Amino acid sequence: MVKIGDIDVGEFPLLLAPMEDVSDPPFRALCKEQGADVVYTEFISSEGLIRDAAKSVMKLDIYEKERPVGIQIFGAVLESMLRSVEIVEASGPDIIDINFGCPVKKVVSKGAGAGILKDIDLMVSLTEAMVKHTKLPVTVKTRLGWDHDSIKIVEVAERLQDVGIKAISIHGRTRAQMYKGEANWAPISEVKNNPRMHIPVFGNGDVNSPEKAVEMRDKFGLDGAMIGRASIGYPWFFKEVKHYFKTGERCAPPTMAERVEAARRHLRMAIDWKGEKLGVFETRRHYTNYFKGIPNFKEYRMKMVTSDDSADVYAAFDEVLEKFGDHQFV
Repeated sequence: MVKIGDIDVGEFPLLLAPMEDVSDPPFRALCKEQGADVVYTEFISSEGLIRDAAKSVMKLDIYEKERPVGIQIFGAVLESMLRSVEIVEASGPDIIDINFGCPVKKVVSKGAGAGILKDIDLMVSLTEAMVKHTKLPVTVKTRLGWDHDSIKIVEVAERLQDVGIKAISIHGRTRAQMYKGEANWAPISEVKNNPRMHIPVFGNGDVNSPEKAVEMRDKFGLDGAMIGRASIGYPWFFKEVKHYFKTGERCAPPTMAERVEAARRHLRMAIDWKGEKLGVFETRRHYTNYFKGIPNFKEYRMKMVTSDDSADVYAAFDEVLEKFGDHQFV
């Protein structure tokens, strides 16, 4: 069984990746129900936390049904990161995760996220200070390196382990690649096969089918898979991977009724948590995948993503169910 510190997360756990404006409490709840073993919050700015920025503070909301849950923070200033650790710890998560992998320019330009991959010594010293500043297990999410010529992930992972992190998740691309090309899992496997490594090593990037998850487990020998884009609008992905692990066969996809019900619950929970305007707006990105495979979905999708009134969105759900209730998904 795989453990993050003293937390048992199962055999080859599936982790919901921290995704901005995606991995919020409503979506985490749906993924947890469908088999996610560990869920992470959206990444939270340490500078935003210490300045009590409303959006950053709101992301600290976690619920018992989500556990084990990790709160992810990013930043590059030691004092701010240590203060944010105190604020995060007070929210009662099971895990604190440090984001050393976000490739977005506005994060990288401040030396945070993947930007810190250009200064490994700072990355290690920052991590060590944070580990010493909390009793919670600290984990790290990062990338292979800044670019193809600076991939030192085996050394980096070992150094991070040596200063006390309890697990590492590695995206199989460099910062220079952003999300282009194919993820390379071979260097992640090298990290896992380093005889000095004894903490869990999770793979991330392009785990978009049950078969890929099996490959990550059996061919590359990793301890678990962190799932990102494949789960957006499709929380059933976790269930499908676990079914495939158990039987070697794909399970039947969710029916139209199940999809509509999940979309309804998702929107309702989002509105309850964020309010009508933001709840309607931030749930839009999920609808394409909730209803992927429906003929001529574009006209229905437009109704779902152009109205600011939840009543219109619910009506569009009803319309889809009425017209395509008997549709067979493959």
